[in-house]
Amino acid sequence: MLSDNYIPFSPPCIGEEEIQEVIDTLRSNWITTGPKTAQFENEFAAYLGAPKALALNSCTAGLHTALVTLGIGPGDEVITSTMTFCATVNVIEHVGAHPVLVDVEPDTLNLDPACVAAAITPRTRAIIPVHYAGHPAEMDALTTLADAHGLQIIEDAAHALPAAYKGQKIGARSNPAAFSFYATKNLTTAEGGMLTGTPDFIDNARVVSLHGMNRDAWKRYDKGGSWFYEVVLPGFKYNMTDIQSAIGIWQLRKLAAFQQRRAAVARCYNDAFGACDALQIPTVRSYVETAWHLYPLRLQTEGLTIGRNQFLDEMQARNIGTSVHFIPIHLHPYYRDKYGLTPEQYPVALSQFERVLSLPLNPRISDADTDRVVAAVLDIIGSFRK
Repeated sequence: MLSDNYIPFSPPCIGEEEIQEVIDTLRSNWITTGPKTAQFENEFAAYLGAPKALALNSCTAGLHTALVTLGIGPGDEVITSTMTFCATVNVIEHVGAHPVLVDVEPDTLNLDPACVAAAITPRTRAIIPVHYAGHPAEMDALTTLADAHGLQIIEDAAHALPAAYKGQKIGARSNPAAFSFYATKNLTTAEGGMLTGTPDFIDNARVVSLHGMNRDAWKRYDKGGSWFYEVVLPGFKYNMTDIQSAIGIWQLRKLAAFQQRRAAVARCYNDAFGACDALQIPTVRSYVETAWHLYPLRLQTEGLTIGRNQFLDEMQARNIGTSVHFIPIHLHPYYRDKYGLTPEQYPVALSQFERVLSLPLNPRISDADTDRVVAAVLDIIGSFRK
């Protein structure tokens, strides 16, 4: 079972097309935010069927920009999942609002609408659903709650490209949605992100995202541009460069093929692990298309002599990269101590975190390496059964 060949968890899938597009950008007169970023924004919005898109330097920037653009700040509460990466909650802190964490559904690990309903107060201004592992959250139920209480929805879609909920791509709705193009994501620009929403919202968000200026650099410095600009609010430096966008243009064109390969690897894992009583494979509800950003496998630890952490060590010993998504927010010292949170406050997230791990899932993994991952998991299960 041991091999000198290391199987990485999620390497980027960059081809000659992206390289040549970057070279073309470097040889042009424009390398920061300019024509290729505008092209990437337009093509991305068209792909999703989104009203409009704004390219940024991260998904975190997208979430932060959305909160600022919507005027959410001190005195406000924002409800989100405890089963997420810290960026989702950090941005709520950045605007001075109070993050209200809620528990997740035991099957999808997405925000539980019943827990959201119980957490709404007169101070609640927004809900941030996280589409965990690429499986869409229950948007109908969350939208009903938002409409009933006059709340904003900002989707954390870091995992959710190109997922769909009831036939509609995530990001196609009128509410804001923030995507990540980090190196491990389904589409990468090395670092980067995209924010979608209505034209008016995106126009305002664009000002927030670039120093609060009412005229971006391309319009100032390109031929025919004007030197004059005004700062209308204290904005941020969140823009995406044309170098990044050059990568994104080709990644978007390859996304369908990437998704096809991810789904094939996930089917292989499902076929191998679905009948094993020591394992729980990911849930995929019938009315969604998951992005298969992650393959979260859960151990039925009551039938094993080892826990999740030792299981990860065994995979590492077999030269196979794995990860854990995520350490729940309420377990991190900053949030635990500031808000007086205890592990048991979120029993579903806690119990699922203790037995979940993510297997390698990316377009570059070969059939042979997929088979090796399967063999390693089953070997460990067989070696450590009670």
